[in-house]
Amino acid sequence: MIQTLAALIFAHVLADFVLQSSAMVASKARPATLALHGLIVLATATLALGAASVWLLALAAAHMAIDIAKTRLTRPGFWPFMADQAAHGLSLIMVAYAAPRLWQDGVWSPLAPDLPIPSLMILASGAIVATRAGGFAIGLLMEPWAAHTPAGLPNGGRAIGNLERGLIFLLILTGQAQSIGFLIAAKSVLRFGSISNEKEASEYVIIGTLASFCWAIAVALGTTTLLGHLPALGIPDLLP
Repeated sequence: MIQTLAALIFAHVLADFVLQSSAMVASKARPATLALHGLIVLATATLALGAASVWLLALAAAHMAIDIAKTRLTRPGFWPFMADQAAHGLSLIMVAYAAPRLWQDGVWSPLAPDLPIPSLMILASGAIVATRAGGFAIGLLMEPWAAHTPAGLPNGGRAIGNLERGLIFLLILTGQAQSIGFLIAAKSVLRFGSISNEKEASEYVIIGTLASFCWAIAVALGTTTLLGHLPALGIPDLLP
């Protein structure tokens, strides 16, 4: 079951955070856009598993139903985003539980029996969720205070956020979680010093930074938990 779930998670992350553009998100209420997204969900799941199944059709249908509910019942925001992703996650678990042998019966499993493909899928999924999905989540969380965004390079804050979350993800996976404190200190010196006299901007940066760090830590811990149930990747522990 865990291999099937790993492939489904990877497919979902690709469909929602890599292959879904901002224009698609904005026009999700249009039937054509929703149908296209549903086809992408079905295609990524089929390709990730290397198998076709009625359960994947059910998964795509459930994905579209969840997106319809989100579009019609809520406004864009952090908590609706989290509820939407939780509902998608539950649907992935249900399909993996109902059809646990989808991975074993797919074409990839017998072709590469010695390669830890599901483990690599979880690692890639964690990296994408920590960085790209984290950017969407933190952006939605900070939306109420968007007017207080400090001036800077175009999309500079987003790039900084992606880099810091990616670095935290890497530090935790390599056993260097204690180094996160040095990262906080470095950002405090480089980022907060320039806006220390602007209270609203300072608070905006502090909230965004702490939220970004918490997101990356949570995703990294979730990734390591899932990897613990899959074949080892041999990621080195860099602790002395």
